Amino acid sequence: MSGVRTAMRRVWEVSSIYLPVLLMGVLALGTYWFVKNTPLLGQPDAPRPVRHDPDYFMRGFAVRTFDASGQLKSELFGTEARHYPDTDTLEIDQVRIRSFSKEGRLTTATAKRALSNADGSEVQLFGDALVVRDPPPSTKPGQPADPRLEFRSEFLHAFLNDERVRTDKPVQINRGGDQFTADNLAYDNIDRLANLNGRVRGIFQPRGTPK
Repeated sequence: MSGVRTAMRRVWEVSSIYLPVLLMGVLALGTYWFVKNTPLLGQPDAPRPVRHDPDYFMRGFAVRTFDASGQLKSELFGTEARHYPDTDTLEIDQVRIRSFSKEGRLTTATAKRALSNADGSEVQLFGDALVVRDPPPSTKPGQPADPRLEFRSEFLHAFLNDERVRTDKPVQINRGGDQFTADNLAYDNIDRLANLNGRVRGIFQPRGTPK
């Protein structure tokens, strides 16, 4: 019996020597696992892929913008619009746009669908696209008024502030009583330059013919 007690005492003595070491090892392993599996506070999330999804809708709407003096600058109408935050663009169904120059000259644009940038200065028109530039409200004495100008196509890209219209689709241009057709167009009203390409045809009315 005394031999058994002696053996147990030796085991306990040995265990009491190594037990703290074992406990420290287990504690260290537990601490390592806890740190490895706990997210760090303030660590930024992994970047998420950008999706082309609308963040808000508008239906049966009208949006108006004004210049610094309070004069009406543009109006935007549509049956429905969807805003896409990844591109900051507005997609509009059955769009109608009215834009006024500094001189008060009106430009209108209509189409089945449109894609506009944030401030409405650049608009892509799809389906039955029409851009009309009306004559100026007044002209200087003795100066002939510019005739009404129309652009018709299945696609028109209008830059309203820069007074430019472009398209890579067949287009029809009506200027007063004159009519032109082409396979594509680049028009700059400020420089008074129309670049027609492809199969270009024109019909000119004789001067003095009522329009």
